[in-house]
Amino acid sequence: MSKSSLTPPGVSMELHAGNRERLVAALSAHLSASARPLRGVAFLKGGEEQTRYCSDYVELFRQESYFAYLFGVQEPGFYGAVDIASGQSILFAPRLSPGHAVWMGVNTLPYFKDRYKVDFVFYVDELAQVLQSQFSEHGETPLLFLLYGKNTDSGNYSKPASFEGIEKFDTDLSTLHPLLTECRVIKSDMELALIQYANDVSSEAHIEVMRQIKPGMKEYQLESIFVGASRYRGCRHCSYTCICATGENSSILHYGHAGAPNDRTLNDGDMALMDMGAEYNFYGSDITCSYPINGKFNRNQTVIYNAVLKAHNDVISHMQPGVKWIDMHKLAEQTILESLKKENIIHGDIAAMMNRRLGAVFMPHGLGHLLGIDTHDPGGYPEGLERPKEPGLRSLRTIRELKEGMVITVEPGCYFIDTLLRHARDDPISSKFFNWEKIEIYKSSGGVRVESNMYVTAQGCKNLTNCPREIREIEAVMAGAPWHSRDTLSSTENASPKHFNLPCP
Repeated sequence: MSKSSLTPPGVSMELHAGNRERLVAALSAHLSASARPLRGVAFLKGGEEQTRYCSDYVELFRQESYFAYLFGVQEPGFYGAVDIASGQSILFAPRLSPGHAVWMGVNTLPYFKDRYKVDFVFYVDELAQVLQSQFSEHGETPLLFLLYGKNTDSGNYSKPASFEGIEKFDTDLSTLHPLLTECRVIKSDMELALIQYANDVSSEAHIEVMRQIKPGMKEYQLESIFVGASRYRGCRHCSYTCICATGENSSILHYGHAGAPNDRTLNDGDMALMDMGAEYNFYGSDITCSYPINGKFNRNQTVIYNAVLKAHNDVISHMQPGVKWIDMHKLAEQTILESLKKENIIHGDIAAMMNRRLGAVFMPHGLGHLLGIDTHDPGGYPEGLERPKEPGLRSLRTIRELKEGMVITVEPGCYFIDTLLRHARDDPISSKFFNWEKIEIYKSSGGVRVESNMYVTAQGCKNLTNCPREIREIEAVMAGAPWHSRDTLSSTENASPKHFNLPCP
């Protein structure tokens, strides 16, 4: 493990208190606009530990994201409430048996109150009684705003909290989810600091992989280097399943799952596509680096890599509040198509290709996604915003206008995927745009993706990721040259592209 100057930052519960304040303000504004009484309680259930099927093996617990956002609670089995009128917060902790203390340790209610900086803490079995006594007004039953709504990335629905006796309370299933989701879209300075640390850790871990990679290794060894380097720096969780794709595997967009477990042997001359991100105190990162296993780009690898890097840089140079993300996706597609045309891999009119959505043949996924507590953070499609239906565009996880305070990934890619290429070849009109002899030559290269995490500022954007991107930088780092930590970079947004990718406007 290489020496690192990174020290995990302290985490203040003021972060989560601030998140609760934003929710109370949003709920109050919504109720006022609807001419509804400013009363009620936002009520959520935290996550539960999961065992591996019928065994007693407990998977490493990670808190449910909305609950983590509001309370920062690390432990399972909690409930939480926030009163709209007063802003007071309550946690309900599970009452654990004495035997649990022997095996797992146990903490007291005062401990949780002090640790999580809430106003009150009670046991879960006191829940109904406390809600009734704390929040009833003039004998009225408290109104519980429950979290229920669709995640537009997964298609899954948040499960509303339930407990014995909830039928005695008035409940609202429609208000909380969209408001709380929108709160998560804009990051506070304290949230940004955690995302930045996750990026710093991930950037260093990616560089460790780059320096140790060599032909004959297994893909899972690259994964272990990244995971070990991240944990060494205080990040116990990864933000998602690591993608360590080499050779033809790099054209499988979500390679690394159980059916493709990062187990290929690395071959000299192949490209590697490393998509891995660490998570710190719930907040994540999502970084992709692509480079040749042997540390030297050949001509064909240079062509595809530079096409993707140019798309990555062009998008970043245009990012600022008010820009529509779908336009950035189209810009990336057009840039890649123009680069491929220069190499005679495709030919014909670029506008005609764009109209036929041929950019999606090479980049079938969306350009990027919101990032925060979830890798694919919610809020991509608020009510009234419809997902496009055209190839490529339908994979966009958001088409929103950029806003100051958003964190979003920029991850263009160029892949040679048999299924998509066959479909294009079978289409008599689309087929004419492709130089199929050249396509056959490039198919063995698999795919290239370059991904950075961007914070949208008032003037443009800030790149939170600090990995070598230019070919000369990558080859130098892989040969052992030092890479500059963020501490040595300019504090301005226009950091030197020599060490920090591309300046933002």
